[in-house]
Amino acid sequence: MRAQRVVMPDGSASWTVLDDRGEVVAPAEAFLAHLRALGRSPETVRTYATSLKLWWEFLGGAGCGFDAVSVDHVARFVSWLRAPAENVTVLEGGSARYSSGTVNRHMAALFSFYDYQARNGVPLAQQLVAWRRSNRGGFRPFLRHATGGRPVATRPLRVRQVRQAARTLTDDQVLAIPEACEHLRDRFLIVLLAETGMPAGQALGLRHADFVSHRRELHIVPPPGNANGARAKTLTPAVIPVSAGLVRLYTAYVFEEFGDCDSDYVFDI
Repeated sequence: MRAQRVVMPDGSASWTVLDDRGEVVAPAEAFLAHLRALGRSPETVRTYATSLKLWWEFLGGAGCGFDAVSVDHVARFVSWLRAPAENVTVLEGGSARYSSGTVNRHMAALFSFYDYQARNGVPLAQQLVAWRRSNRGGFRPFLRHATGGRPVATRPLRVRQVRQAARTLTDDQVLAIPEACEHLRDRFLIVLLAETGMPAGQALGLRHADFVSHRRELHIVPPPGNANGARAKTLTPAVIPVSAGLVRLYTAYVFEEFGDCDSDYVFDI
């Protein structure tokens, strides 16, 4: 089994799941095609394809089809993901093959897959989609008025995960990284990410037309698709004010290092 990158007829990249014979796993491909139709990014499709590949590997060892599973199989799948080997049981606090956060991501993909199957009439998939009432007992959630007491989807199985604060760089580290860059392109990219806070994929999709230097503005205009493969998750246009120092660094990069390249993109990848 493997998650395989594919190029669609329109030139865009996506992912699918292949079995041991190199053939497409049809149920998984139908779900991944559904994600593509919803406009999910290739990286999102890749994440779901990887999770489904692991699920089909587990089903192969369990001798069970995807449409004949039960909640017990899902619980065993969690143990299978965490165990370093099939004959090893991971104790609490022990070293698992995948972290709790990774297991939960795989489970989220799995339940999304079976939610899709349930909507398409697969009977056993209904057992893997749990529902709860938002007005259960005397508790009234803060946003109860938004659901009106209707059922709310939830995952029936989740691994306990220790929450950790995200690690950040100090001011001195932020200053040291650009100084260590040997090329203006790298220095400009690092400063751009640090000052604007935009994701790397969004920065790599920037066009020269997005820089309005005389206004010290950076326009975020989500295109339908980037020829260089970069993709931003934002769906709405935005304007980010930038410093004069970043504008000068951009100008130096364009005139001193960008050369005669006629690409529309700021970062030619």
